[in-house]
Amino acid sequence: MIRRLKSETLAWVAGLVLALAAGAMVVASTALAQDKKPIRIGFAQSLTGFLSPNGKQALLGAEIWRDQVNKAGGLLGRPVELVYYDDKSSPSEVPGIYTKLLDVDKVDLVVGGYATNQNAPAMPVVIRHGKTYISLFALDVNAQFKYPKYFSILPTGPNTKTSFTEGFFQVASEQKPKPQTVALAYADAEFSQNACEGARENSKKYGFKIVYDKSYPPPPKTSDFTPIVQALKAANADLVVVCSYPADSVGIVEAANEIGLTPKMFGGAMVGLQALVFKEKLKQKLNGIVNYETWVPDKKQMYEGTEAFFKEYQARAKGAGVDPLGYYLGGWGYAQFQVLEQAIKGANSINDDKIAADLRKATFKTVMGPIKFGAKGEWAEGRMLQVQYHDITPDANLDVWRGMSYQTVLTPANLATGKVIYPYEKAHK
Repeated sequence: MIRRLKSETLAWVAGLVLALAAGAMVVASTALAQDKKPIRIGFAQSLTGFLSPNGKQALLGAEIWRDQVNKAGGLLGRPVELVYYDDKSSPSEVPGIYTKLLDVDKVDLVVGGYATNQNAPAMPVVIRHGKTYISLFALDVNAQFKYPKYFSILPTGPNTKTSFTEGFFQVASEQKPKPQTVALAYADAEFSQNACEGARENSKKYGFKIVYDKSYPPPPKTSDFTPIVQALKAANADLVVVCSYPADSVGIVEAANEIGLTPKMFGGAMVGLQALVFKEKLKQKLNGIVNYETWVPDKKQMYEGTEAFFKEYQARAKGAGVDPLGYYLGGWGYAQFQVLEQAIKGANSINDDKIAADLRKATFKTVMGPIKFGAKGEWAEGRMLQVQYHDITPDANLDVWRGMSYQTVLTPANLATGKVIYPYEKAHK
């Protein structure tokens, strides 16, 4: 009996020593990483101005990644530091920020902030310094540069410009009788121009006749969207496709409701409708709109770590003054850095050329799904969605926006959750 007790006691002591040693090794490893010079990653981000509701989401996603990586001991045995500046939602601020990051702050690596219009002006600076660059929601900005160390976090796939509206035109082409005409309106800005170019290609591909195709000066140059919507109504097209940024998206939806714009389908590539702040502002005015999305909280789109990330994001968002759900940019801001982390580990280096080589060949697991890069640094395969909003009431709240009751995924077929309510007026009631 005494011998057995001694044996059990020795086993317990040995287990305790091993556990303490393992814990000490983790603590020592983390402490060692913290003692080393940090890996500094620089970027611009829209933290004020009209892009800030999305930019702040992306930043919180990046900060969650940083904190998790540092808690686990850092990268290559070194802690990670994020160095960022507010670009104030102004493209003119961007070149100076990246010049400062690289020439003054001497950051090790750079990535892109949110949006096409903000990434395009960063490219000349990045190229001049020979840095690997992972952009965030930048539509086809590498088309003119053809920079081999550019990579895009945006689920467009290789057909970048057409991806934002292809699902819209595909759904329209399947209706009986098939609608015939389309009206296009777009902001005179880089993203909107690119998206509308894709809409023209889709119009031709699916056999629609364009009867109206005009741009307008982006906000703040345009603040009254009534004349734009009146012109769209006068065109009397079956389909109305708008390619816009947040401020004009909201303005056009509000004007469409005031004037009574009722085409057979309405939507397309309207940035901003995905963010909670604009959903809350527009509510039932969104009903019937068919618009692009990049991710929705449907069970088909829950990947490894997805639920855990959004649980963490939403807990931290409560006191951070950012979008409380993070569905549009929070997850993608995190995924952008997940990709960079895996490439650094794959290269076992922070050398830009070695990281770029790994980015070109590997497939990356992220909370937003697998990512593999193809030509021009775009995705090898796209995963853009078209959704329709419906059944939204004036008292819609966070519980509604958290789920899928108010939106249906129409395309692609493998992620679809239902069929379109057609025509627009039927869903808009």
